[in-house]
Amino acid sequence: MRTTKGSARNRAKNRLFKKTKGYVGGRGTLLRTAKETLVRAEAYAFRDRRVRKRDFRKLWIIRINAAARERGLRYSELMNGLKRANIELDRKMLSEMAIHDPAAFDTVVEKAREALAAA
Repeated sequence: MRTTKGSARNRAKNRLFKKTKGYVGGRGTLLRTAKETLVRAEAYAFRDRRVRKRDFRKLWIIRINAAARERGLRYSELMNGLKRANIELDRKMLSEMAIHDPAAFDTVVEKAREALAAA
């Protein structure tokens, strides 16, 4: 007698269709296309979890550069001054300061400028 996977196969299909819920057309309802789409979607998700980190770093640098240029320094000069002044603020915090607390950012820029002048 031929064996079928029965309930195990149905459970596997249900798991797959639960993941493809909301996909357009056959991508969410047809087994083969749903599998193919899911493989690709998971590959993109894996890749983009890493890309997201790069994108945020780029955004923070752009924000810091804009705020620094308003205060008469370039991004590279600011970062060099911070390193010389032993101020260990990461780019995320600097960007948040530039947006939400300009007064604190002004003091950080002044410290960086003093450290550059002393060198």
